[in-house]
Amino acid sequence: MVRFDRRRLLIVAGALAAARGAGAQTAAYPSRPIKLLVGFAPGGAVDIIARAIGQQIAPGLGQPVVVENRPGAGTNIAMRTLIDSAPDGHTLMLTANSIAANQTLYQPQPYDMARDFTPIALVGRVPVMLAANPQSPIDSISKLISMSKASPNSVSYGSPGNGSTPHLATELFERAAGIQMNHIPYKGGAPAITDVLGGHVQLVAVNALEVQAHARTGRLRVLAALSPTRSAIFPDVPTIAESGFPGFEASVWYGLVGPAGMPAAIVGRLHGEVQKALTSPEVRERLAGAGGEVLPGAAERFTALLASERARYDKLIREARIQPD
Repeated sequence: MVRFDRRRLLIVAGALAAARGAGAQTAAYPSRPIKLLVGFAPGGAVDIIARAIGQQIAPGLGQPVVVENRPGAGTNIAMRTLIDSAPDGHTLMLTANSIAANQTLYQPQPYDMARDFTPIALVGRVPVMLAANPQSPIDSISKLISMSKASPNSVSYGSPGNGSTPHLATELFERAAGIQMNHIPYKGGAPAITDVLGGHVQLVAVNALEVQAHARTGRLRVLAALSPTRSAIFPDVPTIAESGFPGFEASVWYGLVGPAGMPAAIVGRLHGEVQKALTSPEVRERLAGAGGEVLPGAAERFTALLASERARYDKLIREARIQPD
């Protein structure tokens, strides 16, 4: 009996020591600047939002947050950097829909989303917009649908590339509407918009930020937002749901993730700092300026979104046989 009690005391003492060690490690976090990876070039919506979030969470963490742009391979370069980093909370990534799509889009699979990442916090969303040249006969979603049904693949639309979020969003819309359009992939949203402005392509699918300047000058006619709510910068443009497809949503969303195996205490602290950041006027204005909105909420909400989007994109990419550029 004495021997058993002594063994139990040693186990308890060891557990307490481990807990104290983990607590000390968490209390010391962060011990150096935090790297925030972005899988896109500087100046885009993800980069702008990452810098706004980084600036807001840095004071509460007591360390600077340094944005590092690592574009390429549909954000897989940045994601591989994250996966290979230590799970100590000093390397994070502001990701978008690509994290849920790339596992099916690229072969062999570049990662296992459920195994290789730690979801931290959902940040916000920006709608994908469908826009046309103002000289085009396509002046509404109903006109787009009627033309496409009368002559499948007669309407062409440009996107930032095969497997890009605007491309996938438009494919989802085509299936919901029962139409077929001709997709023309570009190397980014800007060249796609240029060809629509020149009348070479009838439509373009890009995020709200990219279409904003041209819509304000009347060079593009915005037909609809592929989002559940109207865009802050296009309050007069209807959503697809308002255009006859209730419940439809295909937005660009953003979230903070880390590598697999991060301590729960560090994840909780980061989640709390992001929630505070989302209440700040600076972050709200940055997202509103990109046509979007903040999405505060429990970490489980982000985890559930990742799982549902993973399943939706997996089905779409396989059935439509979508391949990356």
